[in-house]
Amino acid sequence: MPVTYAIRIVALLLMFSISKVYGADGYQQTANDLLSDERVQKAINFLAQSRERTRSDLVTLSEIPAPPFKEKARGLKFSAMLREAGLVDVTIDNIGNVLGRRPGRNERKLIAYSAHLDTVFPEGTDVSVSIKGNRMYGPGIGDNAQGLVQVLEIVRALNFSGIETEADILFVANVGEEGLGDLRGIKYLIDNNDIDALIAIDGGSPERIVFGGVGSHRYRVTFKGPGGHSWGAFGTVNPHHVLGRAIEKFITRADPFSAYGETSYSIGRIGGGISVNSIPFESWFEVDMRSATQVNLDRLDAFLHHAIEEAIEEENTLALEKNIRRDPIEVDIKRVGKRPAAAGNMKDPLVRQSIAATRAFGFEPKLRLSSTDANYPLSIGIPAVTLSRGGKGEGAHTLEEWLDPRDAYIATQIGLLTLLSASGL
Repeated sequence: MPVTYAIRIVALLLMFSISKVYGADGYQQTANDLLSDERVQKAINFLAQSRERTRSDLVTLSEIPAPPFKEKARGLKFSAMLREAGLVDVTIDNIGNVLGRRPGRNERKLIAYSAHLDTVFPEGTDVSVSIKGNRMYGPGIGDNAQGLVQVLEIVRALNFSGIETEADILFVANVGEEGLGDLRGIKYLIDNNDIDALIAIDGGSPERIVFGGVGSHRYRVTFKGPGGHSWGAFGTVNPHHVLGRAIEKFITRADPFSAYGETSYSIGRIGGGISVNSIPFESWFEVDMRSATQVNLDRLDAFLHHAIEEAIEEENTLALEKNIRRDPIEVDIKRVGKRPAAAGNMKDPLVRQSIAATRAFGFEPKLRLSSTDANYPLSIGIPAVTLSRGGKGEGAHTLEEWLDPRDAYIATQIGLLTLLSASGL
């Protein structure tokens, strides 16, 4: 028996003996009972000995580019890996999600276990993996290649241990979690399957449990005018000027409101213009607004639209007063992302099963709100949590991202126990 696994067993036994300290209830007892099952112990041990296998899988998946809206190559490879892991019923749906169904005894209940395929990195990014000591470097290696590896490991552990669940389990590698993907993969999955609960894998430390969704509204706002020479056409409506006014007015309204700590906003990108001595004919910005409550998010949204309207009116009025050209500013407001907010419920059975599984492995759960694939099902009343992919790393969403996967199996063990609690043994 590996030393690390022996230490983990000792920790589990200690947890059983002091469960009252953690406020043990029926959910905790269920988790403890599951861990005492011989088949579950076999699966837990299997996961503890997975380091070399998971490092190899990490390299394989990380080095297949999966930029936004172009996840097909990675999806095809992952579907083959699911089959190699022992799933027979593996398909790719119309939007590009990879689905692997593992039958249970009760086909009336379906639990989904997912990780997203896509990365934030554009096409052409060098996604080669380099290894220095225990660290593996590569864009997207943690977010979310490690999540995909965890899905594979859960499938292997279930098959290796001969575990049969009560509910069917749908293992998923979904598209469209990052950036402008706008949760398109999970939205399609939930809308086209009768899923009773979703366990998503994304994020860091093993004690982290995302139980509610931080919603976001994202827009690309483009102002348009006739353009002209900076001297000869001075007084013509200027899209850059109205952009500056709109941003200033939005921030003035949004900043005091966001001071409560429940909302955020960011002007992420700005562009337009052809030269320093030209009045631009187009100016644009992209904005991201977030909140844990939909009412607050809608209020930020209204602030933005009012700011844009006022800025345009001011610019058009000034142009009428001082210039021979009367072409007004026009605006195109395009929504490029909408993630619904979902407050979440700490008393939901799936959340309490996640808490119990985390405590069973010696960790005190840290419940969080975040923006993940769990947002959409939570917003329409379907139980969902997002659990950790495991490992230690830094630099997510940068070219310097790294992951030390040596203890990633702990998060996978917590994920397995949560899945078994939800699906039934």
